[in-house]
Formats: sequence, structure tokens, C-alpha cells
Amino acid sequence: MEKNLILQMKSITKSFPGVKALEEVDISVENGEIHFIVGENGAGKSTLMKVLSGIYPYGDYDGDIIFDGQIKHFHGIKDSVHVGIVIINQELELFPNLTVYENVFVGHEQQKKFSLMDWDKTKKEAKKYLDMVGINVDIHSLVGSLGVGKQQLIEIAKALSQNVKLLILDEPTAALNEDDSENLLKLLVDLKKQGITSIMISHKLKEVEAVADSITVLRDGKAVARMTKAEINEREIIKNMVGREIDDIFPKRPEYKGGEVVLETVHLNAFDSSINRYLVNDSNIKIRKGEVVGIAGLMGAGRTELAHSIFGNPKKYKITGATIVFGKAVKLTSPKKAIAHGIAYVSEDRKKDGLILGETISQNITISSLKKISRMGIIDFFKQNKYAEQYVKDIDIKTPSILQQVKNLSGGNQQKVQVGKWLFVEPKILILDEPTRGIDVGAKYEIYTIINKLVAQGMSIMIISSELPEILGMCDRVYVISEGVQTAEFDIKDATPEKIMASATV
Repeated sequence: MEKNLILQMKSITKSFPGVKALEEVDISVENGEIHFIVGENGAGKSTLMKVLSGIYPYGDYDGDIIFDGQIKHFHGIKDSVHVGIVIINQELELFPNLTVYENVFVGHEQQKKFSLMDWDKTKKEAKKYLDMVGINVDIHSLVGSLGVGKQQLIEIAKALSQNVKLLILDEPTAALNEDDSENLLKLLVDLKKQGITSIMISHKLKEVEAVADSITVLRDGKAVARMTKAEINEREIIKNMVGREIDDIFPKRPEYKGGEVVLETVHLNAFDSSINRYLVNDSNIKIRKGEVVGIAGLMGAGRTELAHSIFGNPKKYKITGATIVFGKAVKLTSPKKAIAHGIAYVSEDRKKDGLILGETISQNITISSLKKISRMGIIDFFKQNKYAEQYVKDIDIKTPSILQQVKNLSGGNQQKVQVGKWLFVEPKILILDEPTRGIDVGAKYEIYTIINKLVAQGMSIMIISSELPEILGMCDRVYVISEGVQTAEFDIKDATPEKIMASATV
């Protein structure tokens, strides 16, 4: 083994029933560097890290893991933690009903004699590791009361408390706003100075360019490229990820020429009595036929709450003001009524709110309008599958069968299923909340192509996105929201990242 390598994975091959997820993958990581694993959804990134961390134990894969100069056989995650490898999965593994200090040491508790808990030492040590990651929080707070950004830092503090040498982070910034994402990247650089090596999976190529010392690109379960810092550039990464050039990340469509207003909010407010605060405060937006309207703002600004207020108020806020659909003031008191007026909403959290992961593609697509496939309350499975096949073809869902369980699809294809589910109700107005969160650049392009196809057919679309390039690349107009208040409106020709961010931080 070379002198400065902390990790080598050689000829790693991992199969699942009917699919080879990894094939002869080699990666090498130097001691004290930040190494990124990039690739499209389904390329094998998370699978590779689960092999490394022992989630997939020795014997379930072929190949060798060499860590700190020795071949390692991890039979479970405790084995990898024991040698200093700690993984932080995309789904955080914290206990919301326990305090911050309890979470830092859960699973490796600080004990006195006779297995009694040493609470004083637990609190003192937890504070030390929390200070190391730069989080200022009451250690007695329940973790469930904290935001996602702070929870990520608590996970890292937990890893540090286990004497981590190699920290693995799977999409750690997928659910973070720009400030929290930037703070996390700075922390990785600080940990690097302390000699801690990091491996990070990310779809955000700007992050890769900003802090990566080296990267491995996976495509279809194979390692197709390794780049050092001097070689890293976004265009080359994309080319290796998708196996082709993508000249423009955002597909072109004709300049919007205008049309009739199909949806309008007039002095719309949403008040949450549980926190005594307006989440939407005097919203006045218009969406025209065949137009893509962007809603920009920082996380927590009220963008999703605006969408919920239009889509039947599922959270049951106190709504005042008016919503006008196709020239008529309507009371959208439930999602069912919103759907009846031609409005559909693609949730930002497809796994929690958008899909039934254990059910098939066919069931997920058609569940939004069972009347179309039923007679006298009995589902016509032939008709259900016929419709599902149509949508799989129309929006290019990559699957061996419409009977595939949705949980087995890549993130990009799961998102397409969610879009297909709402297209099945034949809406006139489609709200897309973070439509490309957690999916790779190739899948993003496909989602954007679907959006352009829909507006060309006359559909009107609202896009809520935390990614300013997405807002600027896909929308015709942009509204900016800050703390529930609509602070600006821009025609896309006049919008810039600087103008939007200035309006978002008013």
C-alpha cells in the first residue's frame, strides 16, 4: 500500500437479485483529504459506501477493503466504527425524543462502574465535540426541536466522539439551505486540518469544485474516472457521469409570449396558531397559461406553505384572502377540491409525502384518480396497468416493469413516478416543490425536459426551488419570498442571483 493512502477498495463487486450494483470498482483515498463520490442515481455510490461501512457485510460482496494498510473484513457497522470509519447516512439516525447530549453518545454511552451512566461526563464530553463542529445549542434540547442543519452537525459530533479517522457523508447537503451547506463544507475543511479524512457523496457539483481534493466518478456500477483537484471541472464530471456531453444543463424552449391568467392569489395569508405567526403574509401572485413561474427564497421563507395554501391547505392553517382559478374566486379547503379545480402538487419529500414506496409503479401512478380505473368501486387492473404503461413511456421512467416496487427505483425515476401520479389527474396547473432535490444532473435534465413538454401543451407550472440556477434556467418569471412576505417579482430577463438573494434576505 502506498505511504499516504488511508483507504483502498479493490475490485468491489456487489449484486442484488437481477442486477449487478457494483462491478470491479476500485477507489483510493489519501490520508487527510476530502474525496467525493459522484455519479447519477443508481450508479452505485451509496451501495459502495455501505460495503465500506459494513452495512453490507463481508461475504455479501467480492473484493478487498484495505484500511490503514490492513485488509479488513467488516461483519457489521460496529466493526467499521471500531477501526474509525463512521458513516452518516442521508436519512439521519438520531433520536428526536432524546436530548442533544444523549444523541452524541447513543450506542457508546459514557459509563461508571457497574454499567451506570456517567451523566456529568456525558454532558461535558458532548459539549466538547459540539464545540468542535461549531454548533451553538443547548445540550438539553430535544433533537427533534432542531433544524436539519443542526442535526447534521450533531451527527458529525457523534462521529467525532467515536474517534473517527474516515468520515463518510451520504448527500449531507441535500436538505440544507445554502448557508447550512456552506457551513458544513467549511467544517469538512477544518476537520481535514485535524487529520480527519472525508468521503462525501453529492449531486451538487459546485460543492465538488469548491472543496474536493479528488473524486471518483461511478457510472452504471463501474468506476469510470478518478480526478485530482487540478483536473476537476464541472463539464468533465458531467461527461463522465452520463457518458455524453451535456452542452446546456437546462433544455431550451421558446421565449414565453404571454397568456391568460389561470391562477391568482389576492392578499392571501396563512396563519399558524401553534406558533402565532403568519407563514404566508399578503401573497399576490399570478400564473398564466403555459408559463413557468419560480418561487425563490431561503429555507423556511414560506414557499412550501404558499403551495399548501393553494393546494387545499392540508396543514389546516387559518387562510384569509382569495385564490382565483380561471377567473373565479374559489375556496380550496382540501386537496380534493384543489384537484377538482385543476391543481396538482408534487411534494418536496417524495418518500414521505409523495409515494407509497412499498407499492408498484402502476399503483403509485394511478392512486391519484382511482375513479378513472374503477367501476362500481372495483379496480380494473388491466386498465390500471394500461395507464401506467402509458405514463412510463411518456415520461421515460426507467424500469424493467410497471410492477416494480417504487422503493427499488433510483431517486430520479422515483421523482418521475411522483410527477406521473399527478399528471394522471390531468391538471391545468402543476406545482413542483423542489422537483430535482437529491437527483443527479442527467435525471435533472430529463425532469426539465418533461416540464418544457408540459408547458408546450398549455399547462401552467409553479416551481419552488432552493437552487438559483434552476430558477434562472427554467422559469419565465420569479417571485421572491422572505419570512412569508413577497419581497420581489422579476421577469427572468431581469433576474440575477444577486438580485434574488438580496430580496430573499430582506
